[in-house]
Amino acid sequence: MTGERHQDDAASTAITESNGLDTLLIGIDAGCIPVFDRLSEAGLIPTIDRLCTDGVRAPLESQIPPWTPSAWPSIYTGVNPGQHGVVGFVGYDGYDYHVSSNEDVREHSIWDLLDRHGHSSVIVNAPVTHPPDEFNGAVIPGFLGPENPPCHPAGLLDDVREAIGDYRVYPSYTRDDETVSEREKIGEYLNLVEMRGAAFRYLVDEFEPEFGFLQFQKTDTVFHEFEGEQEKVDAVYEETDKQIAKTLEACDPDRIFLVSDHGMGPYEGHEFRVNEYLRDQGYIETMIGGKGMPSWTPMRRRLREGEEVETWEPGATARAASIAAQFGVTANRIREALERVGLADIAIKYAPGGVSRTANEQVDFAESKAYLRARTELGVRINLEGREPDGVVPPEEYEAVRDELIRDLEAVETPEGEPVFETVEPREEYFHGECVEETVDIVTIPADFEHALTEQLGGDGYFGPVEPWNHKIDGIFAAAGAGIDEEATIDRAHLYDVAPTVLAAMGVPYSDRMDGEVVPVVDSVDPVTYPAYSESESREQPEANEDVTERLADLGYMD
Repeated sequence: MTGERHQDDAASTAITESNGLDTLLIGIDAGCIPVFDRLSEAGLIPTIDRLCTDGVRAPLESQIPPWTPSAWPSIYTGVNPGQHGVVGFVGYDGYDYHVSSNEDVREHSIWDLLDRHGHSSVIVNAPVTHPPDEFNGAVIPGFLGPENPPCHPAGLLDDVREAIGDYRVYPSYTRDDETVSEREKIGEYLNLVEMRGAAFRYLVDEFEPEFGFLQFQKTDTVFHEFEGEQEKVDAVYEETDKQIAKTLEACDPDRIFLVSDHGMGPYEGHEFRVNEYLRDQGYIETMIGGKGMPSWTPMRRRLREGEEVETWEPGATARAASIAAQFGVTANRIREALERVGLADIAIKYAPGGVSRTANEQVDFAESKAYLRARTELGVRINLEGREPDGVVPPEEYEAVRDELIRDLEAVETPEGEPVFETVEPREEYFHGECVEETVDIVTIPADFEHALTEQLGGDGYFGPVEPWNHKIDGIFAAAGAGIDEEATIDRAHLYDVAPTVLAAMGVPYSDRMDGEVVPVVDSVDPVTYPAYSESESREQPEANEDVTERLADLGYMD
């Protein structure tokens, strides 16, 4: 796919220099050219169309893994996950885990670097910004933070709610709540989209920043929750476009960048049970009981109310289920019995969180040689001695084990006889930096992003049905306004290019640690060396809020 520049003078108004925002960065999670083109043909996104026709647009290649919690930090730091440190929805402490947060981000953000040069910023709904940085400006954290996140400055959220009426990070319902109709659920999606725009406009008016970052998340989750149903997707993107239009009118930015963290498209392949395969190859040992693989479900209920909790520990009921499972009374067997009398769905709906996890067979991390920790990491982790708490692979055997694993995974075929993976590579091909040990040891990229991975054990064979819509590698990059070279022709840009390009557009040197470069739609600047991110700049690690984990479970990213 080649870069594109469209011109329609009759339908567009040139974006000219103003006294409003200097630079506005709009984030549309999962936005991509195929989705935009269909919506454009239907006349649903005229403002986004204008940004693309007045300026330049091109595919924006995402990173590996192309998922929200890792990709957005890459966008706003300009570095790969091996440098900034966030690989997935959870971070790991040995075999335990916590919800990823801004504490896990170990590199300077765009707004931090702007602050060093005397520029102020307003950030609304950016993922993985809880707990917030302190800088000249304001921030309301977004996705992965709690429902009532601490903001910067303190008390900001109360001010916003007083000004605009309400503000929430997550929907007011859970996905499995059958008492809420789909019409009501989409209505809540539209409310959330409107809240983002209203809060951002209020804060820009209050703080008068030079830089603004407004992110929309429901443009992604509408595909996951409603399986890409066109009417619902249309409604969410149409409202997003309206909020962008209101924001451009109210904030009058000199230049606008519109970016996404990845694309979205239909999946026509299979779900591959990686750990089931690794068990049969002799890499995985299993157990019954314990916490098992990372999951949002056991932690999510307390998060909904904004309560802080560091991680999930099995309660009394879950522990009892674990003991019963050791005598053969597993959750799977109970479900089979309940299904025979038509009560399985009711029992599952009201079962305490965590029961099915502790009562089923799980990966025994400490005894296994290698495993998939979480499907969205797109890779396999080796249980390395000296790195993991109970590592079983000696350092001198690491390369041999990894090479063998790569060969085994490269050989996996779908039921149709096609390779499951288009790429199986050592992590060095994708990650580098001071946090590289947080990443996987082997990167596994499904062929054409038509297949999905799962970390769960069980099932009939290695393959199952796949979610009909999921992430694709190409998102979108668009730029328009003052200083943007509208004649530039670019085949594609990369996720890591966003931060250096935004900074260059504002005349601020970017960091020489950034993996990206300035997209040639603005004049380039020379990078400089900024102080390394240090412990003195870190935020206190927040406890994992169970309301967050329940909301994230609703998205279907984790089981």
